[in-house]
This record gives sequence, C-alpha cells and structure tokens, in this order.
Amino acid sequence: MLDESLKERMDAYRVLLLWQKEGSFIKESGLSPFAMELALGVCRRHLYLQYFLKTLVKKVPSLEVCTVIELGLFQMFFTEVPDHAAVATTVELIKAANLGEGSARLVNAVLHAARRSGLPQLPPQRVRRVSIENSVPEWLVRRWFDIYGGDRAEAMAKATLERPVEWIRVNLQKTSAPVVAQKLGLTGASILYDRYIQVNADAKLKPILESESFAKGEFSLQNPAAYRVIQLLDLKPGLKVWDACAAPGGKSALMAEMDSSLDILASDVSEARVLKMHDLVDRLGLTNVRVECVDVLASSQGGVAGGQHLEQRSLVRMATKVGGTPARGGCEQRNRASEGEASSFDRILLDVPCSNMGVIARRPESVYRITPESIKELVDLQFNLLESASRALAPEGVLVYATCSPDPDETTKVIGRFLKAHPEFEKVGAAVLPGTEDSRFDGFFAQALRRK
Repeated sequence: MLDESLKERMDAYRVLLLWQKEGSFIKESGLSPFAMELALGVCRRHLYLQYFLKTLVKKVPSLEVCTVIELGLFQMFFTEVPDHAAVATTVELIKAANLGEGSARLVNAVLHAARRSGLPQLPPQRVRRVSIENSVPEWLVRRWFDIYGGDRAEAMAKATLERPVEWIRVNLQKTSAPVVAQKLGLTGASILYDRYIQVNADAKLKPILESESFAKGEFSLQNPAAYRVIQLLDLKPGLKVWDACAAPGGKSALMAEMDSSLDILASDVSEARVLKMHDLVDRLGLTNVRVECVDVLASSQGGVAGGQHLEQRSLVRMATKVGGTPARGGCEQRNRASEGEASSFDRILLDVPCSNMGVIARRPESVYRITPESIKELVDLQFNLLESASRALAPEGVLVYATCSPDPDETTKVIGRFLKAHPEFEKVGAAVLPGTEDSRFDGFFAQALRRK
C-alpha cells in the first residue's frame, strides 16, 4: 500500500497522463491540494520541462516515463521539496507505476544530472525563448507579438505561470463580507464591491469549501472580473434576463444575489452542466433563477424574435419552475408549462465559448488546446451565437457579449462584424477589459450592445 506522499504523486501522475492522452481537465479530477499543485504546476510548465528533459537525455523515453521525470524536475526546481526527497519519491513513483527497473535507473540518473547542471540555457531568439520559458506554444507567442508588441506579449506569457488569485463572492442576501471573512479566518483580507473577499495566498481552499458557511450558501468562488461584466447589463428591478451560455452558473447567481426581483433564465446546451447549475441554485437558495437546457443556435431556427417562443430543434429543454426541482431525466424531458414563455428579454448575457486566452493561468490546459484552426472555428461559433441570441432581445434592451479571451478575433472583430450585419444594434459605451484594470482580475472582454 502506498504511503500518503507517494499516493498523492501517483494521483498527479495519473491525472497528467489522462490530460495528455485524452484532454481531460485537471481541475475536475478531485485531487488533494498537494497533488493538484503538482499536476497544475507540471501542466503550466510542460513545454519548459520537455525542453529541459531533452537536454538531459539522448533519446526521449515513453510518455509515461517523461511525465514522471517532469514531476521530478518540477519538484526540484519550482517547489520547496528538497532535491533528495524529489529524486527519491520520483524513483519510487516509477516503481509504483510498474514502469520497470530500467526506467527507475534512467530517472535516477536524469534527475541527478539535472541537479548538477541546473536549469538549461534558453535559445537567444526572443519569440522562441519566451515560448519555452513560459510554456506557451511558439505560434501563439508570435501571434501575441504581432498583436500586442514584444513587451506586452512577453508579459502576457509570464502571467500564464502565475498562480491566479482566488476570490470569494459573498451572497449578500444571506450575510455580509466582513462576517464571512471572520468565519473563514480571512480577517483583514481585501474586500471589493462589498461582496468579494480576496483569499490569502497561503490559505487552503479545501477547508473553505468544506465549511458550514459554504454549505449554507453564504458564498461561492468567483473572480471579480465577473462583476465588471455584469455591470454592463445595467440591471433594473423586475427585468427579464437571459444568461444564454450560463454554465457553471456563477454570473446568473451573482445577478440573482444582486436583485431578487429579477426574472432570470440561466441556460446551457450541456445537460451535465445544467444539472450542476441546479445544485448551485439550490445551495445558494436563489428563488428567481430558472435553469434550462437550451441550444442557443437551435433556438434561433424556431424563431425567437418578435414575441415568438424559445424552441429547440436539436435539443429538448430540461425546464423547471422558478426555484423548482429539475426533471433529472435530462434534456429529453420537457416542462409543458414553460413552453408558452415569451422570448423577449430585457437583458441578455452571452458569455460565449472561447479560447480561454485570458485565463490560461487558471486553466493551463487551454494553452495546449488552442490552434489557429480552432480560433477560426470559435470565431464563427461566437458570431452565430451572437446573431441567434440577439433575436430574443426586446427593443431598447441590452445584450452583453463576453469572452474570457482578449484576442481581437474573438472580441472586437466579432462585434464589428455583427454591427455591420445588424444596424439595428449599437454599442453602449466602451468595452471592458477587467484584467487591464487590476492584475488580480481574469482577462475578460465584455461589450454592451443595445437594440435601437
């Protein structure tokens, strides 16, 4: 039986293998805090660790052995784990993973060689150096150089390695930020907008999320960048609001906590994510959020403008009454009572699927998923979602288009293309880029549009 220390390393190893082989999300793996630190750390520095490894071996070993070596190198050079402990536990990990005595000898030799040589020298060419040093694919670094210039591009690449600041959003319908801060031992922490508490860098999230206060729905985790996005909606009491790509539901919950008189439809195309949104709404005790499974693109085929009803052709809704219990059978079930609902909304939030370029530090896997081709596909999807959702907006209503990417192709160019095709819409004020306002904020983009 593995001791706890080796077990955590084995868990991190297995999750890293699944990420590389199947593209699974590391943060959804349920790892312990230490195992999560190892897995996310190796993921964040994957390209650099690969480069380092190639300077230490004549022939690159198997994926499994490479992953174990990366775990060892990461502990030796980027954590406070002593070198001798990093080497010993990494060799033990090779044995526990049944990768053979030859692999164990190789790993031992490679890590001792790394200890003697120190970190490798990087290439002199700037784009290549920035790519390797910060583990951002070279094509993406070059793209950033072309768009933002070298200095800002390098700063953006460096930011991907930083641990993101964690924030608690307090449910002001139930309590206050100072009270929650005191309960969680965060007294003296920074508080923004009267509802966001900055979690100290040395604080452990696990006990916070296992607290009675969390179970009672007194707070959730959310970056304050979300609040800056919601501000653009200019919410008023009693308005009918559609959060069209709502999962995991944080922004819908924020709106409901801000004003219990709002009538909010929170929808998503994913049945599994809709079920999780129901759990969120139930935990927070929100009575003015209705959660449904809706395909925005398919709903447009049924015609959602001009007082017609939201319909789906490729997906049938999972709908409930406000504050009710979902039909757990999924999207194949339909709530007849909701089908007569008029589709004209006073406010629409459209937080579209994107490349996640503004939150790479929080979702390190995303940097390896992005390709030039995927960006082109995303841009077309984003434009189609904007066109489709906009048909459900009432005259003089406001729609906020948002992404967690600042890339011009996914943001200003989509907006420009939409306005050119739809002169009945106009911009409301300037776009918001919270990450440029405060380095602790996620790199969102948001632009408000009004139907004239």
